[in-house]
Amino acid sequence: MPDSAHIPSSSAPRFGWCCQYIPPDGDAGLATRMNPGTVTIATLTKLGPARAEEKLTGVLRRNLLALHLQLDEVARQPAYRRLLRVNSGLLPAYTHEVGRPLYRQPGIRSLVQSGLEHAGRKAVEAGIRIGLHPDQYCVLNSANSATLDNAVAELEYHADILRMMGLAGGWHPQGAHVNIHGGGRGEGIAGFRRGLALLSEDARNLLTVENDEMSFGLDDLLPLADAVPIVLDLHHHWVRTQGEYLRPDDPRIATVIGSWRGVRPVAHISVSREDLLADWPADSLPDYAALAARGLTTKDLRAHSQRMWNRAVNRLVADHLSWADFEVEAKAKNLAVDDLELDALGSGAVAASPDLQP
Repeated sequence: MPDSAHIPSSSAPRFGWCCQYIPPDGDAGLATRMNPGTVTIATLTKLGPARAEEKLTGVLRRNLLALHLQLDEVARQPAYRRLLRVNSGLLPAYTHEVGRPLYRQPGIRSLVQSGLEHAGRKAVEAGIRIGLHPDQYCVLNSANSATLDNAVAELEYHADILRMMGLAGGWHPQGAHVNIHGGGRGEGIAGFRRGLALLSEDARNLLTVENDEMSFGLDDLLPLADAVPIVLDLHHHWVRTQGEYLRPDDPRIATVIGSWRGVRPVAHISVSREDLLADWPADSLPDYAALAARGLTTKDLRAHSQRMWNRAVNRLVADHLSWADFEVEAKAKNLAVDDLELDALGSGAVAASPDLQP
């Protein structure tokens, strides 16, 4: 296990779901209410200023309500499930030249600010940890000036969401974070540092960086530990290394913990698709070499499952809860968290922890 003197103790272990809520009973109406919608740039472009403002206002009302409903759902959960990744599409067209003047309109500005301020208070009062994750096109180390400008704008947008929620100013307030991947190999770590310097102080202090399967593995990112917190993705690491399961006592974990500078780290988990591993025992960790010998490719194995179907992986996560909170990236969202909860709470590794008792 990691040295307990170096594990942040400011909060109990938490795990949760990402972006979309799936009603357990399949209620389509509830799914619509609890998840954000969008409006395309093409649609806004075709409308006159007044109609465009009206259209965007309607979408924003829906999205802010969905955020509040998601927060309400998380707040009803036990303390160890109070973690939520907010959907990055919450404020459509925010960084686009078509959308920017609309967000300056007093009505829209007031709606967004008041809705997010209320959401932030709700999250803090309920002890819900908030994260965001721009998509893969947010490349902070790009050599292309337009791509880099877009990445900076995208990260400032995500920082604006957290600013309006009262979760910016200082180093990862309440554990809030905006997570991205390392980017392309060409410009490497030096390029990432150059991009980091272009961000506002608030955005820099919210940023985290995650290992991936293709460009930047965990070992590649460790040199950034002095500048930005590292988000360890256990599944990405397994794919990248073709089968290594990191344990909590791995010495690299101490570097990851240190990169968070006293804030409890966040980590990610998922597992390979259950339809591709249909005959793999759920109580046995998937064996990369054995699966590759069957003809499964890296592309096959990197894809996320619907549920956290593998109990052995879930028990591994339970061991890592000694030092990190986990965002569950399986496609069934909150339903996959249910799977993890059953195995985490039933694991001997956490059975003695009062923070993880139902």
